[in-house]
This record gives sequence, C-alpha cells and structure tokens, in this order.
Amino acid sequence: MLPPKPSTNTADDPVAREIAARLRAHLQQSVAAGGGFLPFVDYMQAALYAPGLGYYVNGAHKLGEGGDFVTAPELSPLFGETLATWLAPVLRDDLDGAGTLLEFGAGSGRLAGDVIATLRELGVAWERYWIIEVSPDLRARQQAHLESVLTPEEYARVAWLDALPDTPVRGVVLANEVLDALPVELFRWRAGRVWQVGVTTEADGSLTLAEREAPPALAEPVTRLAADYGPWPEGYLSEWRPAQAAWVRALAEGLEQGVAVIVDYGFPQAAYYAPERHQGTLVGYYRQQMIQDPLAHPGLMDLTASVDFTGVAEAADVAGLDVLAYAGQGEFLLGAGLPQRFEARVGSGEDARLTMQAAQAVRMLTLPGEMGERFQVVALGRGCAHLPLGGIPDRRGRL
Repeated sequence: MLPPKPSTNTADDPVAREIAARLRAHLQQSVAAGGGFLPFVDYMQAALYAPGLGYYVNGAHKLGEGGDFVTAPELSPLFGETLATWLAPVLRDDLDGAGTLLEFGAGSGRLAGDVIATLRELGVAWERYWIIEVSPDLRARQQAHLESVLTPEEYARVAWLDALPDTPVRGVVLANEVLDALPVELFRWRAGRVWQVGVTTEADGSLTLAEREAPPALAEPVTRLAADYGPWPEGYLSEWRPAQAAWVRALAEGLEQGVAVIVDYGFPQAAYYAPERHQGTLVGYYRQQMIQDPLAHPGLMDLTASVDFTGVAEAADVAGLDVLAYAGQGEFLLGAGLPQRFEARVGSGEDARLTMQAAQAVRMLTLPGEMGERFQVVALGRGCAHLPLGGIPDRRGRL
C-alpha cells in the first residue's frame, strides 16, 4: 500500500474519537483479564477487528483519496485488467467458462469491477463473483461501485460472504493485500532466547509495550528461524504470523480446481529474517503517514507487517497446492500482459493526459523504487494446465 495525498481524516470526527476511546477501554480490560499482559497478536486483532471498534470494522475511511493508504487497484485499472487477461485461459479452458471468482477483502471494489469488465471484453464466461469482506462500510462501498460499473446481469452474479463457502470452488481466487493484515506476534531475541512482546498499562491507564519470555507456540518456530537465518544481534525485533499457515490451508481446502493469486508486500524468509533487518517490518498508517509506534492510534490506524512468502509456499505445499509462480510485482505484471493493456488503453496517444496518467501508473506499479519490487506475487493452484506462465520470470528458487 502507498499513502495517498493528505486530506481530512475521520480522526477529527467526534464519533471517531469516541470509537477510539471505547476501543482503548476495551484493550485496558483485555490487559487486566490477561493478568497485566496482552500478547501483541491479540492487541493487533482487537485494534483491527474488534466488533464495531477495530480499524477495519468501525466505518473509518481507509482507501484512496481521504483514506490512509492506496492499493494497486486504486492506482489504475491496468492492474485488474492485467490480472484478468492473465487468468482468462484458466476460466475459459481449464474451467470451461463455468468458474467462480472469489476475492478476499475487495477494498473499494475497483479490482472486482476491472476484472469483470476485462473478462466481458475478452468474451470469457464466469458463473459468479464472491467477495469475502469483514468490513461493513467497505462492503457497502463495494456494492455501490459495482452496481454503477457492471451490467445488471453481471451485478446479479456478485455476492458477499462472511467466510469461505462450505463447498469447495472451481475457479480463481484473488487476495490483494490481505495477508499483511493478519495479526502478528511481535518478538525480541535476547541472550539466545525468544521474548514475546505485548501490551501492558501504566499507572495512568495508558498502553505501553512490554516483554515476557515467549510461550512454546512462539518460541519454537522463532528459534528455528534464528537457527536458519541468524545469528541475530542482541535485541533483534521482528514478527511471526501464526494465522498464515491456517489461512493457506483453508484456501487449499476451499479450492477444488483453479488458481489463487496472492499479491502483497513481503520477502522470502532469508530476506525477512536477515540479521540486518533487526527492527522488523511492523508499521501503522494514520492520516497518510507511516507511524512506527503500533500503539499510537488504536482503532484509527491501520497496522500491517510484511508477508513471509517462503512460509506461504511451504504451507501451500503441505496443503497440496502447487506453487505455480513467484515473482516481484513489476516483473510479474510486465510478463502477464501489462504492456499490451497499456497500449490498448492509450490507443493512438492523441489524449496526452490519458497517456500521461497511464504511464505514471505503470511506473508506480512496476518500478523497483515504487511497488514493483517491494510487492510480490505468488500463484498457487491445482489442475491449471492453461495458466500462461511463459512470460513470468521464475523466482521460486528464492523461496
């Protein structure tokens, strides 16, 4: 994600301040219930998802102009157009035009709209488009956007779900900037041992970070990481995402045939847990600013940490999914057809403003100094003989 241009934020709204105060009180109660210590993973879960109070479910404006960050689909329709073009052979040939599209966390709905419009342009059939969305306000925003850009027949085939359907699907799964929002354990390495970072309260009730010796469920995986990628310096701070493997396993169980495309910022394990990355990757986004203090604005600030793509690939392998592709976002998009979509969009180049906007979007999406290298793309699947992998650099050896 990228911070958008500054504008007014809901933190100036009395309703938002009230929500923040209620969430802070909820967190103080959780600390007390935990004997004075709340593991950071539980703090992050509450700060983002506590019913009616967490950042993603309290109605705060999040995406695009006036929000806290901008995602690739918000930058340009070229992102969704390229994904749809690349995935079209799977829907058309592997699934005989009877596939389901399922998107996790659809943001403003722009990616869904761009994908469906491109499939319409390509003449590729699909049965339904399911969106799993936990945020009530984003769900409403998605519905309004898609109703305005889709045909009535297309919109009638879009449905919103609270969780994965009970019956496995045959189709395409999209997860753009989803895993980074799964809560993380925050840990510190001291004297060759793992310490769990959590939240406690000061005498005045304010929240502050604290540490305790890590329980086995955290100490064991982190000790393995230290053995593989250390030695780490004293005080090394980083994250471990306990829900990631379960998320991939649920994805595998829910995908009978097809491909899942996961796009997020992150690294292979060797880069993620390198000794020089001793401050970890956890950050907040608040009022278009990156915030280093994760306790700064609970409920009004996004919290996010990079994705361990080696862990994603390992979990997929255990769950029976093939790792079909892995590459940086820039090289992936260029190999998946972005140049052709760019040419189709700007046409003859007579509209200089349109051409300039599209060119700027391409730079943002693909250049290493922008989103092109920081963001990674992994494709997982089964039974996809027609996925066009020829143009995508094969970086799976880095995982």
